Amino acid sequence: MATTIQVSETLLEELKKKKIYEKETYEEVIMDLIEDSKELSEETKRHILQSEKEIKEGKTVTLEQIKKNLGI
Repeated sequence: MATTIQVSETLLEELKKKKIYEKETYEEVIMDLIEDSKELSEETKRHILQSEKEIKEGKTVTLEQIKKNLGI
C-alpha cells in the first residue's frame, strides 16, 4: 500500500541533494538513508553516545582554543 507524506521545502531540498541520479525516487533516497543508519557498528554507536555525553558536559575544545594553544 502506497501513501503520501508531507515534508517541508527545506527537507525536500536536502532530499534532492541526496539523489544519486536524477530519476531516483524519494523513497529510494529515504531507504538509502535508513540503510546507512543501520550500518553503524555497535562500537560506533557507543562512541557517538560517549561523544554526545562529553559535549553535554562541556568537555570540548573550540578550534580557536586549539589554534591559540598551537600558536597559530
